[in-house]
Amino acid sequence: MSVSNSGLSDRPATVTAPRDSSLSGGLTGDRLMSMDAYRGFVMLLMAAELLQFHRLHEAFPSSVLWGLLAYHQSHVEWAGCSLHDLIQPSFSFLVGVALPYSLASRLGRGQSLQTQFSHALRRSLILILLGIFLRSTHREQTYFTFEDTLTQIGLGYPFLFLLGTTRPRTQWIALAGILVGYWLLFVLYPAPGPNFAYEAVGVPPDWPEHYTGLAAHFNKNSNAAWAFDRWFLNLFPREKSFLFNGGGYATLSFIPTLGTMLLGLLAGQWLRAGLPARALLRRFLIAGAVGLALGLLLDVTGLCPIVKRIWTPAWVLFSGGWCCWLMALFYGLIDVAGKRRWAFFLTVIGMNSIAIYCLVHLIDQFIINSFHIHLGHGPFQVLGPAYEPLLTGAATLGVFYLILLWMYRRRLFIRI
Repeated sequence: MSVSNSGLSDRPATVTAPRDSSLSGGLTGDRLMSMDAYRGFVMLLMAAELLQFHRLHEAFPSSVLWGLLAYHQSHVEWAGCSLHDLIQPSFSFLVGVALPYSLASRLGRGQSLQTQFSHALRRSLILILLGIFLRSTHREQTYFTFEDTLTQIGLGYPFLFLLGTTRPRTQWIALAGILVGYWLLFVLYPAPGPNFAYEAVGVPPDWPEHYTGLAAHFNKNSNAAWAFDRWFLNLFPREKSFLFNGGGYATLSFIPTLGTMLLGLLAGQWLRAGLPARALLRRFLIAGAVGLALGLLLDVTGLCPIVKRIWTPAWVLFSGGWCCWLMALFYGLIDVAGKRRWAFFLTVIGMNSIAIYCLVHLIDQFIINSFHIHLGHGPFQVLGPAYEPLLTGAATLGVFYLILLWMYRRRLFIRI
């Protein structure tokens, strides 16, 4: 990891203006601002957990507004999707979008593919180690876990790089192979029987999210990915033997996460192809609709449920559809229509995504405690005690943004 005063090396360096002159007003300069804004939006959703909407929902249970905000600020229990569930797939998708720009930029500087692959391996290792480090804070010893965003991307990134050097046909074949192969891994692993001890793996036996039939192969902490982790995670030193992940997350999810990054890779190649803006937007919208439709079809037929926590193939398609639509939204508004001023706030965050990720995981409580030590609780209770978590979280987010704005103005960007 390093600090650069010239931006992240893997951000897009060049943009081919669309041939459709009526929609080309937004594409000026030398980068896709929409990518930075989309990434900033994703990181803002992650950091906004500090607002603790669920606390207000608990205080005002009859409020539709706080109930809606609380729902979309948390992950669904198992099946389905909230806005919060789209954070990790969006971040993974954008890693793929940036790769074609990175490859072209580095080749333009005379770097061989072998040198670039060495850099990809180094980046992968740093992401994995950083993810483990952040998950180990406030613990007695290193907490070896590989299901968080950074380690999942790190595990799949070398494969993404290699696929990025191939033709689109190979990439589509690889995507299909990942989805079908991962589905087979689950359905060929024995489904939990009627006497399976769900309580022993942290799941109530009467949990309403249990599936039956073919979909039962994707039940929480009783599937192929859970069985792998029962073996793999116990190879590392631990405070106690690994039995299950409380959220149902799994190491092997990096395989379908690679599928999400591949969708982003294909999207990045579309962006660099010099297509007319209308054609490009239409392609994103159609791809999004197809992904959503296929994911929902797999879910409603019982072939494969939409479950983010184990990154099912249906989730890859469903979330990938949303990512395509969000990419189209940001690209259309910012780089095509030229509506850039509103996106500056998000761009500041998006251009230092690693910085905000680390800040939120490392010093959020330090800032909150500092507010209470030096200002007391009174300023955050001006709207009433129920609103104290909201105002404290907003003030903390403000501090984070000022740090990022200071870095942005001095062209300081943390890169891996």
